[in-house]
Amino acid sequence: MNSALLIILLFLLFSLYLGIRAKRGKEMNMEQFAVGGRGFGTLFIFLLIAGEVYTTFTFLGGSGWAYSKGAAAYYVPAYIFLAYVLSYWLAPKVWRYAKDHNIISQPDFFASKYNSRVLGIIVAIVGSMALVPYIVIQFKGLGIIVGEASYGAIPPLAASIIGAVVVTIYVMVSGIHGSAWTALIKDFMILAIVIFLGIYIPFHYFGGIQPMFENIQAVKPEMLTLSTEGLSPAWFISTVLLNALGFYLLPNSFVVVLSANGEKSIRKNAITLPLYTLLLLFVFFIGFAAVLKIPGLQGADGDLSLLRLAIQTFDPWMIGLIGAAGLLTALVPASVMLMAASVGLTKSFYNVLVPQATEKQQLRVSKLFILLISCAALVLTVTGGEALAMLNIMSYSLVTQLAPSLFFSLFRKNVVNKYGAGAGIIISVLLVLYVTAKEIKISTFLPHIPHVINDISLGFIALIINVIVMLAVSFITRALAVTSTPLEGVENSSFLKREG
Repeated sequence: MNSALLIILLFLLFSLYLGIRAKRGKEMNMEQFAVGGRGFGTLFIFLLIAGEVYTTFTFLGGSGWAYSKGAAAYYVPAYIFLAYVLSYWLAPKVWRYAKDHNIISQPDFFASKYNSRVLGIIVAIVGSMALVPYIVIQFKGLGIIVGEASYGAIPPLAASIIGAVVVTIYVMVSGIHGSAWTALIKDFMILAIVIFLGIYIPFHYFGGIQPMFENIQAVKPEMLTLSTEGLSPAWFISTVLLNALGFYLLPNSFVVVLSANGEKSIRKNAITLPLYTLLLLFVFFIGFAAVLKIPGLQGADGDLSLLRLAIQTFDPWMIGLIGAAGLLTALVPASVMLMAASVGLTKSFYNVLVPQATEKQQLRVSKLFILLISCAALVLTVTGGEALAMLNIMSYSLVTQLAPSLFFSLFRKNVVNKYGAGAGIIISVLLVLYVTAKEIKISTFLPHIPHVINDISLGFIALIINVIVMLAVSFITRALAVTSTPLEGVENSSFLKREG
């Protein structure tokens, strides 16, 4: 066993120990399992939300995008910064309502706001559709990281399976508490590894960060600017807006907000997290350095740029530490995703079928959902090809379609009713699925349309259609209720008052 593999194994076992031990001294019920009894302070909220930023997709994909796409990679920190700004006002309102109404899942929030269990089920389905691909990405990324960092001693598939088993065990035992404690070690490791690599590699190979970019400017100047079409400024702006609106609507981010011990903790994080996100620039520096030092990686192999350059640069023990940090970037986000998806499905589906279910029954069903989702994600990890890539592209476009209904629900007088909210979500989600599956662009219908319009994210266009449909259906259904016969009007008025 080489030193790299030994270090990775030790961190894996330590993560399992921390995850299981997190349950100690706590009587596990649904509130403790899902939102930590709403007792997490500023530090744990910081670590859990930061955990959603530093995933394997960022660790591998951030450097990979810098390597393959150049300046387009900067959309990632841009949308995260904007999401944190929005969260300063948005997240405390969500937390306050959830606490007042004893809500512990995203579907329950929508169901309560619109007094509609059907809408809660729709939200649970959309959230799960967006989350499963991300769980698969964590498992796949974990396999790649461990496979590369162990110098091939552990095949990627075996690493994915082992990681999935570990994260499934500790999240079933400790819920979000396990995620919080493993996030503690993960974020300190990422902080050290990313800063070290992002500074050392440019100085080691080029004499500094500025000389590195000067070398790239001389050899591949197109890497340092956005394209005139495709990944253009229009794509950049629309994608940043779309992802920023959807960041806290991913079920895992949403449930982290609900776990806070107060609005003050949430606002403190909205202020401090953008500084932590700046560390993504160091990940990009590694990808840019690899452009010149590891040339020739094509397509998805660009995601290997960080690991390949590190292996070329450092001794095995250092590769072990890098691999361990990468391992934790998979385990922590995957655990929160599994927990959030399972609790959402339990509260929306199971509680509708069994409304009198006890806390223990709900907890058991949530753990069963964790097992089922983890197994499904593993199957997709093994078999997922182009369909997985397509789902990844769709994830943010899908979950952001929940944003209009959420935002309108926070107004003192909501002009949207449950029919409008449901119609807007369903039509926009179906539109996203269709145009992504068929690889349709605006130019498919309007061949001569300018690139500045054609490059706009179709998810963002679906969002605009969502708002139009939502408002129109809400207006029409309210108008029909008012113009109905007197008897029908009384019945409808009573129904609307009860159902929202």
